[in-house]
Amino acid sequence: MQLELKKVGVLLRDQDLDYPVAEVRDLFAPHGIEVCFIEGDEPPDDLDLVIALGGDGTVLRAFARFPQRPVLAINFGTVGFLTAGDRKDLARIVQLLVDGQYFVSERLVLSCRHPCGESLVFNEVTLRAHHKMLSTDVFVDDAKIRTIRGDGVVVGTPTGSTGLLMSMGAPLVMPEVRCMLLDGINEYNFTSRTLILPAEKRVRLRVSSETVDSQVALIADGREICSLAPGQEVYVGQAEHTARLIYLDDNYFFHNLSEKLSW
Repeated sequence: MQLELKKVGVLLRDQDLDYPVAEVRDLFAPHGIEVCFIEGDEPPDDLDLVIALGGDGTVLRAFARFPQRPVLAINFGTVGFLTAGDRKDLARIVQLLVDGQYFVSERLVLSCRHPCGESLVFNEVTLRAHHKMLSTDVFVDDAKIRTIRGDGVVVGTPTGSTGLLMSMGAPLVMPEVRCMLLDGINEYNFTSRTLILPAEKRVRLRVSSETVDSQVALIADGREICSLAPGQEVYVGQAEHTARLIYLDDNYFFHNLSEKLSW
């Protein structure tokens, strides 16, 4: 998939840090590509590409603000597992981009419907109790499959399998695979295992009446969305569109596992 690049937006990790603003403009200018630095709450809607200068958190911000736009991430953070390269390679990355030497990774996005509205999710949806054990009734396509008792429950994407889910011992999943991962956090059950579901399935999580903690947090991609009470439900399924990440190397996933996660 080749992109027609006329206007590129740049999203910064932190407006107060020292970023090569002039260098980015100068790299794109000879190719007739306009560069727009994204500021404020009303970003432009005519961008062909968003470049995220930061870490994985900046990538998630780019997805959230521009869900229909492809994202090229350049690591200005620490780990930067979702990024295509580091800041020292900025000039080479831009040249490969304008030369068409890249490919687009299509990623599953989840839609999470909850009592406070609806949220798009790129990594994972988490239910977590603040102080006591959380009991969550889990339904797949309206059939109850089990009750998970522990610190919480996670429903994630393959993109999220290298984040929170990885720290829980869940399997790594190549990001282009279309599936959901469901797992309990510190589940009070020695036989618990990660469940992998087809992307077309619908997951319903209900805070069980057995839950005694009055503060159950619903968290999407690390951001707390709202609090849930016993009896309230969350619905998770695939969104209508995918997320698109730009990479320059066909083996980027295994390269990042080796370089970023010491795999």
